[in-house]
Amino acid sequence: MEVVLARHRHGEGAKGGDLTGPNPTDRAKSGVKRHVLTDGRGVPLAAEISGANVHDKRLVAQILDAVVVRAPRGPRRPEHLCLDKGYDYRDTEAAVRVRGITPHIRRRGEQPLLGCVQGKPRRWVVERTNAWHNRFRGLLVRWERIGAHYLGLLHLACGLIAFRQAL
Repeated sequence: MEVVLARHRHGEGAKGGDLTGPNPTDRAKSGVKRHVLTDGRGVPLAAEISGANVHDKRLVAQILDAVVVRAPRGPRRPEHLCLDKGYDYRDTEAAVRVRGITPHIRRRGEQPLLGCVQGKPRRWVVERTNAWHNRFRGLLVRWERIGAHYLGLLHLACGLIAFRQAL
C-alpha cells in the first residue's frame, strides 16, 4: 500500500502551473515573466504575469489597461511612457498612442545611451522595482501552481511597495 501526501507528490514545487512557459534563456525550464508598469520613482502602478516565452510587446495594452490608480474620470494613466528596444514595433506604438500616451521608444539599431538622459536616469528605476519584488520570497521562486494565486501575491507585493514609498 502506498501513501501519497498532497505536498509531496512527484512534480510538485517550483515547476510551473498555468501561465508558465519554456524560458528561452534558461534551458527551456518553465518560468513566469512579471510585467510591471511603474511611475518615475519606481512605485508599481500595474502588474501582470505571463509565460516566460511570451514576448513583452504582447502585454503592453493589457498592462496599460490594468492601471489600478483611479481618478474621478477613469484610470489615471501616465502622459509619457519610456520603453526599451524590445518594444520597437508599430502595433506596440499604436496601442500606446490609442490610449492617449506619448511613447518614447528606443529604436533597434540606435546607439545605446550611457548614463543619464537630460539629467534623469530611466532604466534603473524598473530594475530597482524588480529587486524590491525579489525581496518577497513567494515571488522570487514561484511555488504556486495556479497563476491567479501568484498574481494575487504580486499585487499584494505591489501594494506593500507603494505603501512603503508613501511613508
